[in-house]
Amino acid sequence: MSDLLHSGAGGCGSHACTCQERENVSLPRIEAPLEASRSVFPTPHVNGIALCETNELLDAMELRQRACTELLRQAAMAQGLLAFDDPVPSAGAISEAAGAAIERLLDTELHLPEPGDEAGRRHYQAHAARYACGERVLARHVLFAVTPGVDVNALRQRAEVCLLDVRSATPEEQAAGDRFAAAARASSNCPSGAEGGQLGWLCAEDCAPEFAKELFGLAEVGVLPRLVHSRFGLHVVDVLERESGTVPPYEQVRAAVLQQLRQLSFATALSQYLRLLAGRARVVGVDLDAAQTPLVQ
Repeated sequence: MSDLLHSGAGGCGSHACTCQERENVSLPRIEAPLEASRSVFPTPHVNGIALCETNELLDAMELRQRACTELLRQAAMAQGLLAFDDPVPSAGAISEAAGAAIERLLDTELHLPEPGDEAGRRHYQAHAARYACGERVLARHVLFAVTPGVDVNALRQRAEVCLLDVRSATPEEQAAGDRFAAAARASSNCPSGAEGGQLGWLCAEDCAPEFAKELFGLAEVGVLPRLVHSRFGLHVVDVLERESGTVPPYEQVRAAVLQQLRQLSFATALSQYLRLLAGRARVVGVDLDAAQTPLVQ
């Protein structure tokens, strides 16, 4: 199962930024009030198998991932690929036998077409900028870090107020002082805030994938009109300059394009299969529709 799970490295991508040193927490924490009865806040479970301890803290993504893993574990049992006395997962960790059985299950149940060059060229033409080499972005940010116990809704409101404030600055107000830098110094949870949020020149490989996706392969310059979500929190991002990279011909990136199509095909097939399993199961306390393919996020 380990190779089904994405484990990105890196942070925002600057030597001035130490976001990567923060705990990898980017989603709301879910915990039933201690005084609440089990009938009011039932422990999330799949067909009676609990996904967590009564007072265990879980983020929303981890809860969905545990539910999907349990659906697959039980499906492997039903297919005779795993013994019925397989240990119930502890803190989300499944047995080695369960991991191997799930791999065999997916090999059997997911029918993945091999992408050809016709589909590869269409994908390449639609997303050529993703395969550019040497693209760089000069950026700065204000980080609102998501940490254990933080009120995420209140944090998002603060981030949205900051975004609106820095985007609405008039030329006269900007001339009177750099509003973005002031916001970074006052509000950013990243050490780069002391430098006005400066991240320096970034390449896509310097950044966490979800952060890079919002910066590269685009034409936007200036304060982005949206909050950028990453594993570290919510970012208000200002793109100061761009240096476009060189897009190599399809033949040079053919292997990468076809591999991307295989990954997309796998994600689609896994999502459909999980929906099928969920429709046959009794799933309580988990919103499986919130992420299409939580195992490959």
